[in-house]
Amino acid sequence: MDEGEFILQMNNISKEFPGVKALDNVTLKVRKGSVHALMGENGAGKSTLMKCLFGIYKEDSGDIILDGKKIDIKEPKIALDNGISMIHQELHPVPYRNVIENIWLGRFSTKKIGPLKFVDEKSMYEATKKLFENLNIDINPKDIVGNMSVSKIQLIEIAKAVSYNSKVIIMDEPTSSLTENEVEHLFTIINELKNRGVSIIYISHKIEEILKISDEVTIMRDGKYIGTWKSLELTTDMIISKMVGRDMTNRFPPKSNIPGEVVLKIEQLTSIMGKSFSDISFELKKGEVLGIGGLVGAQRTELVEALFGLRGISNGKIFINNKEVKIKSPIDAKKHKIALLTEERRATGIFPVLSILENTVVANINRYVTPLRIINEGKRREDVKKSIKMLKVKTPSFRTLIKDLSGGNQQKVLIARWLLTEPEILILDEPTRGIDVGAKYEIYTIIADLAKQGKSIIMISSEMPELIGMSDRIMVMCEGHLSGIISGSDATEEEIMRLATKFSS
Repeated sequence: MDEGEFILQMNNISKEFPGVKALDNVTLKVRKGSVHALMGENGAGKSTLMKCLFGIYKEDSGDIILDGKKIDIKEPKIALDNGISMIHQELHPVPYRNVIENIWLGRFSTKKIGPLKFVDEKSMYEATKKLFENLNIDINPKDIVGNMSVSKIQLIEIAKAVSYNSKVIIMDEPTSSLTENEVEHLFTIINELKNRGVSIIYISHKIEEILKISDEVTIMRDGKYIGTWKSLELTTDMIISKMVGRDMTNRFPPKSNIPGEVVLKIEQLTSIMGKSFSDISFELKKGEVLGIGGLVGAQRTELVEALFGLRGISNGKIFINNKEVKIKSPIDAKKHKIALLTEERRATGIFPVLSILENTVVANINRYVTPLRIINEGKRREDVKKSIKMLKVKTPSFRTLIKDLSGGNQQKVLIARWLLTEPEILILDEPTRGIDVGAKYEIYTIIADLAKQGKSIIMISSEMPELIGMSDRIMVMCEGHLSGIISGSDATEEEIMRLATKFSS
């Protein structure tokens, strides 16, 4: 194969951190004007490799060759100067400034008036407008970024990357917060960039998405390069097998739970907010996994947050074990043995600068306070060590900062947090979002084991195979209404989608 075909080559890249070999002689070769997917489980080394390419980390050994020329990328500025830009999974805009300032931050246009220099706002506005027109982005350049949705901020980040005249753009999980229509718009932009000769390195856990948008796929496992294939040669099962190193035809654990008596009964629950859920009634049984499906805007999250006391209700009743209860706060919910794993673990789940220990015990602090009002440190450590072992959390120590764990392991810590409160009803909102197939299976196994032990699970998921594979029954919502409840064993993707669009015009 002619090396000149590649605009970017990363050859034999290695990187070690204390006690961990994150990259072991990894190779990545990207063709000009192509979308090259980079896949692997959490902890496979994808992000570390990209951080070496963008200058956030310095590789210990190996070469980076761009346009046939070896370059030494010691910092992000060198990467940007050489035409390499990166759109991070975690978006960090300057919220109180407008779109123009966010795009041209650190490189404002200036004009001279006499001996003085001033920011040339007019030329920056015109440049931003032209940039958006080329990318078919409908955003006012003068709008304040902090008032925008995540999807619009994502588009602004893409425009910013393009504004550097980038030869290579790294996109890390770019669709994790986008609707289906927004994903299609993103793909249109990506295809336009390809036509201009720009190369995209695309990181995602969504296999169907990868097969649709990419030209080639490189797979990593445990910090090592496994191989590169043309997307047309791959199937979902092949990708999963290469990522995890084992056959994953059984994507869900076998069901061994037996749902029993009704433990939670909801009657005509209606949100205090006008345009939210209305007149919702359902039951949850002991030892049951009740899936909740629906499209974006179905108000699924709002419903379960109301059950946990995070949102007010204007009407309706909640019964636990045939007794009516009032839940006006999370404290009330916890008293009634209800726990909630929130949808966005980074925004509303983890405390990133705290250790695994602190993150695990934070919802149950009173458990460790002695009569003398002293924290029983030994009991805290004992419980956390048990949780790490039980849920198979991969970590060097319970003192490790939770932000240093992979997404799947972070999610396990959050599940451990709520299990320490000894709940009978566990609500899981998108429990496998943003984690890889191997970690997903481990989360599924935890859910199945909890149901077998008699815990009652409510699981929101936007992934239909997950809903069908894990749920005993599936409750489908559309535009704040309950549109149907179907048996998990009888459910099909078509039936769920029909119910999910039942109230749509």
